[in-house]
Amino acid sequence: MDAEQIHYRLDGTGARQLVLLHPVGLDLTFFNQLVEALGESYCVLRPDARGHGGTPAQPGSPTLSDFAGDVHALIAELGFGPAMVAGFSFGGMVAQTLAIEHREDVSALVASACGSTLSEEARAAVRGRGVAARQGGMQAVVESTLERWFTPEFRARGGDAAARERLLRDDADSWAQTWDAIAGLNTGPRLGELTMPTLCLAAEKDASVSAAAMETMAKAIPAATFEVLRGLPHMLFIEDPRGVAAAMDGFLQNI
Repeated sequence: MDAEQIHYRLDGTGARQLVLLHPVGLDLTFFNQLVEALGESYCVLRPDARGHGGTPAQPGSPTLSDFAGDVHALIAELGFGPAMVAGFSFGGMVAQTLAIEHREDVSALVASACGSTLSEEARAAVRGRGVAARQGGMQAVVESTLERWFTPEFRARGGDAAARERLLRDDADSWAQTWDAIAGLNTGPRLGELTMPTLCLAAEKDASVSAAAMETMAKAIPAATFEVLRGLPHMLFIEDPRGVAAAMDGFLQNI
């Protein structure tokens, strides 16, 4: 898609350039607290993926390469590269794809709460999340999604309220298209091509992507560091934005 169609925000006063890529179903506003924690050290670009937030959906069946191509187009339009790129969950898959297919855009990579490939059973399961939304609307997938994303303690005190509201406002077809793209994830065979410093950041209580899967990914990347944040779930940057910011900054400042 044309860069002019992509909704984004540019924040922070730091000299180092950082791109943040959000999970499926959310939008750039869910990085607000992370940006607050990082803004003094970084200039942060955060786009809404196509079909999310303020960025319109596109016709057809987008792939992870299409989502990464959108980020590439925006970086080129703004003259923002090469930049440090951090992605969470679906955003981490897009970040990996960007680093592989548009290496000139990425000076360092942070991939969090994401794998690099899926079993055939898992591919069918993630496509099923899109089918469920197309058949029953977003209401049909909200509870199971929030259960995977957050700890019970965080949900009990209402910490998932903003995510619930965002999901219920999402377009079911855009949600399904994104899950179809996720089902095609297979960056694993090309991870060895990545030469930029990389942090694979896992969450101990992630119900979607195990720390072991992320460690396997880190071992496949020549310049990768692996770290696990204890007690955190899949949406680690929402439950503990300052802890995640500290982990990211500790890695990125040493580059």
